[in-house]
Amino acid sequence: MQFDSFSDFIAMGGYGFYVWLSFGSCALILIGILLSSLNDTKRILSSVQQQVDREARIKQAKQEQQV
Repeated sequence: MQFDSFSDFIAMGGYGFYVWLSFGSCALILIGILLSSLNDTKRILSSVQQQVDREARIKQAKQEQQV
């Protein structure tokens, strides 16, 4: 479908409100999913690092008790 002007493109033959609303809501949902995934990744990596640090402290404490 070709449009004569930019305003015709925005209007989308009278359905512009619904078309742009659907594009906008889809974009917001995708951005929300991206941010949620990044937040979860950060939280999981932090949890793993805490567990590694805890295991290192336990290992060091056991070695000090054996000496």
